[in-house]
Amino acid sequence: MQITRQTEYAIRTILELAKVEQGKLVPTKVVSTNQRIPEVFLKKTVQLLAHAGLISTQRGTDGGIRLAVPTDKITVADIITAVEGRPALNVCLADTYDCPNRPVCQVHRILQRTQAAMLAELSRESIADLVIGYEGQQEKTC
Repeated sequence: MQITRQTEYAIRTILELAKVEQGKLVPTKVVSTNQRIPEVFLKKTVQLLAHAGLISTQRGTDGGIRLAVPTDKITVADIITAVEGRPALNVCLADTYDCPNRPVCQVHRILQRTQAAMLAELSRESIADLVIGYEGQQEKTC
């Protein structure tokens, strides 16, 4: 599984919002500039994050975006799911796919365990943990 550029932008957006006081609006231009995310992509990313309930938006001259959920309640798995849907290593593991080979597949069990381990790791630390872990260091993402 490889996350998309949009998911990377979503993670960076959430990390940027996590740096400010809870509830404070941040103009999208600031996020775009600080995280080097093209504004056209940021707008699409913001829509997905807002639809998932991770951020809220406010229009107008004093508008912007803010976290809708505390940073200790958001994980990288939540962000990936908001942008890409529930991660699946293979189509046979997707919630909506009824694999005709499942009863005889020799690989399904190991792929299922691998996916569960990956999701557990992506859910292990919250965004708050990541921000705290990088305080005093220059933030680096992919």
